[in-house]
Amino acid sequence: MTASNSATRGVFYVHSAPSALCPHIEWAVGGVLGVSVQPSWTPQPAQSGSYRCEFSWTGEVGAAAAIASALRGWNQLRFEVTEEPTARSEGARYSYTPDLGIFHAVTGLHGDIMIPEDRLKAAAVKAALGETTLEVEVDRLVGKAWDDELETFRHAGEGAPVRWLHQVV
Repeated sequence: MTASNSATRGVFYVHSAPSALCPHIEWAVGGVLGVSVQPSWTPQPAQSGSYRCEFSWTGEVGAAAAIASALRGWNQLRFEVTEEPTARSEGARYSYTPDLGIFHAVTGLHGDIMIPEDRLKAAAVKAALGETTLEVEVDRLVGKAWDDELETFRHAGEGAPVRWLHQVV
């Protein structure tokens, strides 16, 4: 980690992946974090034949974006990765499903999605022009479609073990 970067932490959730993909996920995430990643994989009851895991990580600011970039586009994979804000950076949340692709949101200190003013104004204008409704636009801005698709997988993973991974400096 260089002096210009700061450390942060986050959580990586694999909601569902086929067993053949699990070692590739470990390799990709380990490459981003600079540490060996060996999470405890458990069967995902919401999708027969798939597995899930979650682990907390520490690393450089931007690691969540790098993890999401390394894994986006992988078929049969559903994941989320979060990054906590620091004194120098805002937090982030990335969600991915094969059908919807990637969703990114800036998050605040307590994990709430922070919507930039210009995006809210644009949503209000589109609704005022009759192109859409404000409810539809706000749902889009907060990633409701991703939450809806992932919710079943999240509940199926409640009570799963969490491991901490630390980047080697």
